[in-house]
Amino acid sequence: MGEFKILYCDMSAFFASVEQHMHPELRGRPVAITAVDANSGACVAASYEAKEFGVKTGTPVWEARRLCPGITLLPSRHRLYVRFNLKVGAILDQMAEVERIRSVDEFQIRLSGEATEEAGAFALVRAMKDRLAREIGPTIRFSAGIGPNHLLAKIAGKLEKPDGCQWLSPRNMPDRLAHLAIDDLPGISKGIKARLYAAHVWDIATLYRLDPRHARAIWRSVEGERFVRALQGADIPLVSTERHGYGNSKILSPGFRAVPQAYLVGRWLTEKAAARLRRDGRVSSRFGLSVQLMPQGIWSRSMKCEASQDTAYFLDLHRQLWIQLWRQLRTRTVLSVGVHLGDVSLLEERPGDLFAPLKPATPSAGERVSGVVDLINNRFGPGSIHYGVNRPHPGFFERG
Repeated sequence: MGEFKILYCDMSAFFASVEQHMHPELRGRPVAITAVDANSGACVAASYEAKEFGVKTGTPVWEARRLCPGITLLPSRHRLYVRFNLKVGAILDQMAEVERIRSVDEFQIRLSGEATEEAGAFALVRAMKDRLAREIGPTIRFSAGIGPNHLLAKIAGKLEKPDGCQWLSPRNMPDRLAHLAIDDLPGISKGIKARLYAAHVWDIATLYRLDPRHARAIWRSVEGERFVRALQGADIPLVSTERHGYGNSKILSPGFRAVPQAYLVGRWLTEKAAARLRRDGRVSSRFGLSVQLMPQGIWSRSMKCEASQDTAYFLDLHRQLWIQLWRQLRTRTVLSVGVHLGDVSLLEERPGDLFAPLKPATPSAGERVSGVVDLINNRFGPGSIHYGVNRPHPGFFERG
């Protein structure tokens, strides 16, 4: 067995590439995908031709038109992109073991045999690229990252976009990343960056040489130790580094902008964020709501809460914040809704509660019910069972 264990495939400008595949006349031209086809909307993806003009994810439509007068703006087609995701995943899985589909445009592959060696891994990547181009189309490309673990493979996959292949291991670390800032690494939030700077860890080279036990103290969690060990090349299953929280936000299409409909979309987003929180074994002790109003104005509030991963509990907090907002809305319409579960920590680190009573690191009754809901939805499909009334919004939402 060689030194490499993981291949990370990052599809290049995937949504725009799919549209260029479906519309050959758009190949080589700037294209952006919009959540809402109006000047009040924003771009959720952009082709590399559009990125050369400064258009990127989150760029308002009006600004995209200003930056790139010849740009083609297309509404997002979620189901189409998912179909292409499944096509790509099926091909990759025939050639290697797809360990995890990390998102609609990211695949994590477990390497074996000759592919654990540098030459074999590069040969596999070339074969995958050739087959995707042949069986789907030349616009469907990916940048590849090869590494001894998930973290280094993911970082390597970002080094040569849109169609390259790079590797990282202790053989070329940390020098290969000397051009990057410390917060260019996945999982280094503003809060962690501030703690690293306070500990005089200014760059990736210093972080790489950090004693993992010192990293645990800086992160205030075992995840700091895991992160640094993975950065150093250790074969440790990647657990997400400490993060500000879990959030979903959605730019609303016209049929969802009335206040009652926006409220129901917020409930749906809350359910999705709470499910992700439980998936990662975490609890949150702050709930936030952000609402962008039309024609302008943003209302944002958060509240401290008990450390929990109970969907019903968060839905009640969501209702409380909407009651505060409702008095101010009157007849105004809503452009976007976002929810955020902050101040996260691991469930296994949560202390017990003598008054509940609740043992340390033990799910409450409500959290166990939420877990059962997750099991049902995972088995029978998303939304098979949900909490009261919500309203799923078609298309993509931003995840934090």
